[in-house]
Amino acid sequence: MSEARATDGGQAFLALYDRALPEVYGYLVRRCPAATAEELTSDTFLAAVSALRRGAVDHLTIGWLMTVARNKLVDHWRRTAREERRRHLVAAPDPIAEDDWTDDIVGIGDLDQQRALVVLASLGAHHQAALTLRYLDGLSVPDVADRLGRTVHATEALLVRARVAFRRAYGERSDA
Repeated sequence: MSEARATDGGQAFLALYDRALPEVYGYLVRRCPAATAEELTSDTFLAAVSALRRGAVDHLTIGWLMTVARNKLVDHWRRTAREERRRHLVAAPDPIAEDDWTDDIVGIGDLDQQRALVVLASLGAHHQAALTLRYLDGLSVPDVADRLGRTVHATEALLVRARVAFRRAYGERSDA
């Protein structure tokens, strides 16, 4: 069964949970640390139960759960970024040279996927969010802007800074 209806009772939800859990958790764990992915997965299913109980949705699908998971992840990144700003941990970005950029994420050629994920996790939350939504999820810049609550122009600038930070960190880790 790939969906659960509010009138189906708990069995339909449990069947959907069993099918959707690996997809929801798999999506999240590829984009954030495992402990955070576990927490966000739990939050996703709690939101589903709450939506069913409130009657906010007639039926749940894996697609609906994946959208909730993505939104929970974006909310997590926003919270993390706010906390970083409060602690003044985010340094001002270096001036950016226009000729440094290509259309791909880093312009390095063959990426070591594991190393790239470690580098991505080491970046600030705002850079993680922008790069993940744009390059891992394949969203357009306007869609990324919408998800992050920014203008398209501000999102383009954020992506440029995020690519700079990624390239720098990836290059530093090449000797490690």
